Amino acid sequence: MKFFEVINISKGFGGLMALNKVDFAVDEGEIVGLIGANGAGKTTLFNVVNGYYRPTTGIVRFRGEDITGMKPPDICKRGMVRTFQVVRPFRNMSVLRNVTVGKLFGRDRILVKKEAEREALSILEFVGLSDKRDVIAEELTLVELKRMEVARALACNPHLLLLDEVLAGLTATEMSQAMEIVSQIRQKLNVTILIVEHVMKAVVGLCDRVVVLHYGSKIAEGTPKEITEHPEVMEAYLGGTLEI
Repeated sequence: MKFFEVINISKGFGGLMALNKVDFAVDEGEIVGLIGANGAGKTTLFNVVNGYYRPTTGIVRFRGEDITGMKPPDICKRGMVRTFQVVRPFRNMSVLRNVTVGKLFGRDRILVKKEAEREALSILEFVGLSDKRDVIAEELTLVELKRMEVARALACNPHLLLLDEVLAGLTATEMSQAMEIVSQIRQKLNVTILIVEHVMKAVVGLCDRVVVLHYGSKIAEGTPKEITEHPEVMEAYLGGTLEI
């Protein structure tokens, strides 16, 4: 039984096919990268597997269950949680309250607020934001917002975490710190990760395997080394060069 798989997934919007018969799987414990140029279909695929869009064709399976077409809250309760490329916090709430929401409504939800807050604070310590617990979310910097977004997802106690460009817009130092957090999510929390990312240095440094989309179709899959040497990927993704 595959831990997570998409089978023959297509998604059309009117006459436009944003995804065309995409197939791949993620094994438990892996970090798998999903790459492609802007418009390749990466976020659309996230929206399909997480229940925001229903696929035109195909099946999404998670931990042996067909979850195709389920609503996002139901998928969350089964242990698949995502972050968003554009961070969407409760801007007028504190950082701690933002993360506590995940504990109150995620998988294995905690109904006692104080207990939920204690666990939320532990997650903030894990991502390096415990000193910002009482800060209002709209006052955070970009890197702090991204860390809080990850913390909110972790508060839902995922088996599978979908990360949508959590490294975009960060400095080199911030990126190294964020990569370490992603690595620790797998190592210490035993969470499997599917990550959409444009920064190839991060993809190579983090991922066990990489899936490449181009205009909605999968054109390659393999180890980071295989992908960086793949001629069709180099041509389609970066116009003939693949900088790492």
